[in-house]
Parts: sequence; structure tokens; C-alpha cells
Amino acid sequence: MIQLICFHCGERSAHNAIERTSECPHCERDAKACVNCKFYEENHHHQCREPQAEWVRDKEKSNFCEYFLSIETKKNPKKTDDSLSALEKLFSAKKPS
Repeated sequence: MIQLICFHCGERSAHNAIERTSECPHCERDAKACVNCKFYEENHHHQCREPQAEWVRDKEKSNFCEYFLSIETKKNPKKTDDSLSALEKLFSAKKPS
């Protein structure tokens, strides 16, 4: 399952796949839109950090971009928890006398 937090309404939804015709079940706006992608960045060239992606005119409308990744798909809570645990161990270790 792919988790998506909608740019427009802020609600979380689960999808088997996010296709060009997918919509947010809460506000019915396009789900596969640049504003819902992990590569979207307003102040970047073409507002996209993926250098191979084609320019998309309307960032809030559905498109055919092959590089689309939901913002939620890049997060890995287990990896984050492991990293935090390692940092806590590192900084809480006693210094040798």
C-alpha cells in the first residue's frame, strides 16, 4: 500500500497504486500531481528535483510523469528509529576518565 498525504486537504489515504486517474478520497483532487510528489520543490528549476522529469505546466493537475513518488513513500520509520537509537547511544555514552 502507498500512503499519501494530500497537498490540498492534508488528509492521509492509502492506495494500491497511484495512477494518473487516482484521486484523493477526501477532497477528490488529483492524487498524481506534482504537489504530491517527493521531488516537488517550489524554488527549484521547473519546481522539480528530478533532473530527467519533463516539465509539467500545472503542478496541481494529474500528469504522466514516470518519476512520481508519493511523499509518504520516501519515509522509512524503522530506519529513522534505528538512526535515532544509534545517535542516542553515541551521545549518551560515558566518556573515559
